[in-house]
Amino acid sequence: MDNSGTPSRHVLFLNWRDTTNPEGGGSEVYLERIAAELVTAGHRVTLFCAAHGNAGPTGTTDAGVRVLRRGSRMTVYLRAALTCLAGRFGLGPLSRRGLGRPDLVVDVCNGVPFFAPLYAGRPVIALVHHVHREQWPVVFGPWMCRLGWWIESWLAVRLYRRCRYVTVSEASRSELTTLGVDAKRIDVVPNGTSPVTGRALPRTSHPSLLVLGRLVPHKRVEIALRTVAELATELPDLELVVAGQGWWEEPLRELSGSLGITDRIRFAGFVSEEEKHDLLCSAWLALTPSLKEGWGLTIVEAAARSTPTVAFRYAGGVAEAMVDTQTGLLVDDEREFTTVVRELLADDVRRKAMGEAALAHAARFTWAATGARFAQLVTQATVRAG
Repeated sequence: MDNSGTPSRHVLFLNWRDTTNPEGGGSEVYLERIAAELVTAGHRVTLFCAAHGNAGPTGTTDAGVRVLRRGSRMTVYLRAALTCLAGRFGLGPLSRRGLGRPDLVVDVCNGVPFFAPLYAGRPVIALVHHVHREQWPVVFGPWMCRLGWWIESWLAVRLYRRCRYVTVSEASRSELTTLGVDAKRIDVVPNGTSPVTGRALPRTSHPSLLVLGRLVPHKRVEIALRTVAELATELPDLELVVAGQGWWEEPLRELSGSLGITDRIRFAGFVSEEEKHDLLCSAWLALTPSLKEGWGLTIVEAAARSTPTVAFRYAGGVAEAMVDTQTGLLVDDEREFTTVVRELLADDVRRKAMGEAALAHAARFTWAATGARFAQLVTQATVRAG
């Protein structure tokens, strides 16, 4: 029981990655910030995810979230099922580490779910950041694409038909309803953003752009590179920083070379929170050329540093992470993307006004409010089950 009188629950999150994973991204940040807020609210939280070389098989975050890392990118699903089944009989890592059987399982569905309703024996919440309809053919071949989309769009909808859903934007909520999920079972809990604690920094003296995120095909960093190539003649000092890591980095470097803009592109790799703050503060514009985002965490992070963003209107939750024409610009195609980047780089007054509006907009989203809303859902789910 916490100080508010709310019973303490053990919440188990099943996710393929954690934030220490080299391939971790915004969805992992969301998950661990939610988990941290649940701990603050008095709950016990365990995150089960895939093992990787950056961290050991067990650990505890600074916020007090216990982390169990088992299996590979592919076998983590089976290991999660075995761990939950063992926990029902007082066996396995949950019991050995004194964590106890969970009261609630949060099944994070990143295209492929963990199928927790089949084995959890406890209430399950399906956490879906966005529907992956567009991503499957970008990342996989035709057979895997069809299988993945069938699992996501048909099998999962039926398997989780008695579960509550959580998603991060109204856009994702709408997409889930088109797959057949009852809108009344879907709660929208948007991302928060962390308070800015770093020092204020001036913008670069030269026109500068920033892409922040994992380097994978559906993030479409290529569009940002082609934009730089098109603007290179008229803006000889233009620079693009690509901050993030991923298996798609080498093709992006090769494209930079073929476009003749290698000297204008800086691949920064993984950046610390301090380095990310510096980049977001100093860039003139942030670019989000992604094909699809559940929310757009980096858009709000940029906004919190008074940096407007250019993104695509059809890319899911990005239209909710910003206010079009006020805190940034949404476009419909690549040609328009390049055009508005050119216009904003040339218009200091408009760009500064957008940055000020973006700062005010970002203040609306806090992790404390997001965590409090999720904590309500934990209580509701476990009370109904009890």
